[in-house]
Amino acid sequence: MNTFSEKVVKILAVALAGGGLYLLAAYEHGQRESIRRADVVLTPACIEKLARYGLESGEYYQSPYVLQRTGAKLATRGYADDDIRAIKRGCNIIDDTQGKLASDPDRERWNTRRFIRGTHTACRHCHQSVGDKQDAAGNRLVGSLNLGASWTMADMYDRFTGLLLPFELRQMQCYINSSNGYKPNIADDVIRDVTSYSRFLSVALDMKIANRYDEQGIDEIPASATPKQGDDYVRGEAIYRQKCESCHGPQAFGRVDPDGRLVAPAIAGPNAWNMQSRNYFYYVSTILPGFICRNMPLGQENTLPNQECRDIAYYLSNLPRPAGDRQGPIIALRQQVLMKVLPPLLRATGSARGKAAAAKSDSGE
Repeated sequence: MNTFSEKVVKILAVALAGGGLYLLAAYEHGQRESIRRADVVLTPACIEKLARYGLESGEYYQSPYVLQRTGAKLATRGYADDDIRAIKRGCNIIDDTQGKLASDPDRERWNTRRFIRGTHTACRHCHQSVGDKQDAAGNRLVGSLNLGASWTMADMYDRFTGLLLPFELRQMQCYINSSNGYKPNIADDVIRDVTSYSRFLSVALDMKIANRYDEQGIDEIPASATPKQGDDYVRGEAIYRQKCESCHGPQAFGRVDPDGRLVAPAIAGPNAWNMQSRNYFYYVSTILPGFICRNMPLGQENTLPNQECRDIAYYLSNLPRPAGDRQGPIIALRQQVLMKVLPPLLRATGSARGKAAAAKSDSGE
């Protein structure tokens, strides 16, 4: 009898535990569904971007961009209200990944911060102008990481992993490497909404699936595209001081204004990409130089010679930054120590050099 009672108790305990988990899952699902159906408050950049491309629900969609550029009225399948909300949320995630402009980041950005280490990273730092960078005349820019162009590539061969990666998996790589964080589940709303926004950009710009566009990805700069002087740390530091420091800071740890707003993101230190990122010069020596030449300095894009871009990238990759998953615990510990110890040492030596230069100037030497 005791054995029978024990079995009944165990069965009831398992049933209660299962029922509790089911109720919790049902509650969480209901919460997510309520977020999906809630009105979306857009960031200022997304208001401008989506208004420019005429996003609205309806049976058909016509792109104002295509009409203006070609005079053609191309009618494509329209968007339902659910589609509109997903596109808006995706735009917000690209522009304000960490939810600094949201009243409730956990709800309005699907708590995207949980996939990111550090406080600086946002998708728009690489995918500028909310994933669709153009010049004043509306021309899409080469090597500008256009999200619409990236989506049209669909399943793309990745030469680093040897795999055929869909757009969703390429997003996951960004969180792991460029954001020095953790990959979302491929079915997560974060992935779905960014995909929805990227697909909308491809339609608004009249991009065709499986076509290769110059604005997709990075216009990489190999050593063969330079005068072959060799990549130089000293030259890179000098150019950085002249053209990059005013925005990204003396140690490339980024700049934050007195109100806590990010002025320019970190490109070294704990808030930057890790040593496994393809931006890391020692891992891939062509990507970061290409990004710098095509996208920096802001407002002066395509003004730096190829060699200077490689020198800056080489210099930046010698500054301390987080280790990646492949580096192991010893290197990870070394990088953490460097990120803690080097900044105050560099500030102290920099201050000493500044005082010495001032004294030399005062003495008239």
